[in-house]
Amino acid sequence: MSDVARSAESTVGVVGAGYVGLATAACLAHFGFRVVCVDSDAAKVQRLRAGSIDIQEPRMTELIRSGAADGRLEFCSDITALSCSSTVMLCLPTPPTASGDADLTAVHDVAEILARHLRPGSVLVVKSTVPVGTCADLADRLAEHGISVASNPEFLREGTAINDFLEPARVVVGAGNDRTAAQVACLYTRIDAPIVCTDPASAELAKYASNAFLAMKTSYVNELGALCERVGADIDEVAHAVGMDPRIGPGNLRAGPGWGGSCLPKDTRALAAIARRHGVRMPVLSATIRSNALQHHRVVGAVRRAVGPDRLAGARIAVLGITFKAGTDDTRESPALDVAHLLTEHGADVVACDPSVVEPIESTADALIALYDDPYAASAGADVIVVLTEWPQFTALDWSRIADGMRERRCVDARGLLDGKSMRGAGFRYVRTGVAAPGNPERIRAVRVPSGFGSG
Repeated sequence: MSDVARSAESTVGVVGAGYVGLATAACLAHFGFRVVCVDSDAAKVQRLRAGSIDIQEPRMTELIRSGAADGRLEFCSDITALSCSSTVMLCLPTPPTASGDADLTAVHDVAEILARHLRPGSVLVVKSTVPVGTCADLADRLAEHGISVASNPEFLREGTAINDFLEPARVVVGAGNDRTAAQVACLYTRIDAPIVCTDPASAELAKYASNAFLAMKTSYVNELGALCERVGADIDEVAHAVGMDPRIGPGNLRAGPGWGGSCLPKDTRALAAIARRHGVRMPVLSATIRSNALQHHRVVGAVRRAVGPDRLAGARIAVLGITFKAGTDDTRESPALDVAHLLTEHGADVVACDPSVVEPIESTADALIALYDDPYAASAGADVIVVLTEWPQFTALDWSRIADGMRERRCVDARGLLDGKSMRGAGFRYVRTGVAAPGNPERIRAVRVPSGFGSG
């Protein structure tokens, strides 16, 4: 029997039924493995057994229900159920501490428990984002139990997590020996993607390096957007031209209110903390973090200019979008929410509408941001609408109807989601951040090139 066949017959354990854990468990079951997913939250486990998924993610519910119906996927709250698993994947949270370092409490606690229950020869696979050296430390602790440790960082994006797992750009496996690397790599034999086998430290750092670079690209394009407003350029056109360079690529070159979510803010701060701990200065990374915070204030500045410099306090502002990106219900470190909070701190009366958020939002100004499920109701009587999340539903709204219900017909589009010409046709004073306002004295008009120019 081949190694792959033996692995397919064994049980793969997944610890943690959060975003990464559920995507991992669902996809491995889809590949044909028997998967046991363990989570300490008994109530969550009961909901998962009933086919109720807390996370909004395309295809996830379908794959989980299919795996459970076929007997390939099981959920439980007893970690000893993994005692017969030859491979166990840790998909645990590593939230930031006050210093920016990753909190590894959950990883260490679970590893200590598994050390007492896993068989010798088992492999503990760390999918959680952890600082460099974590896997080496775990390997030292588990060596006496005959358990190997490997790093297998996830590169999943919310809203496309299942597709990212099934069709990744690469799979990274960091292990201290070939046997351990092969045992982890065989889980991905049905994936048509390069498998990068390296040492654990390099694999751990690759995750932080990837997210920090994506954050840098986004902050860079947002800074370019601020420059475009001053010199009469259009950030969408600039980003399109820049992204055509194959050395750069178009990814993460869409200007917006900033980057957020559960990964980029946490991972950039953690990487900065790792560098400080090792005495390495990373000024580009530090500037990226500062630039992202500044971008929230730039959007507030655009709103202030739209309503008038002395009218922000008391202005009614309708925010469209609260999640950090479309296609998810995640508001963690959301730039949209940060902008909304800043507006309330400036005395604005902020109301919001988001297709996936139903709970009231508490602002940092000790006030609630009223939440509407109807964008027409949210915009009624507003002085300005601010588009902060790129939900496609917003493009299909009847903007003439919205304009008729507003006190002032103003729109600040921080995502470049709407068509400016159509919005102006509906009577709006439309502002796209990153694009020079009409009438900007520095705006450069197109020049007709004479026939034959440059041909000689």
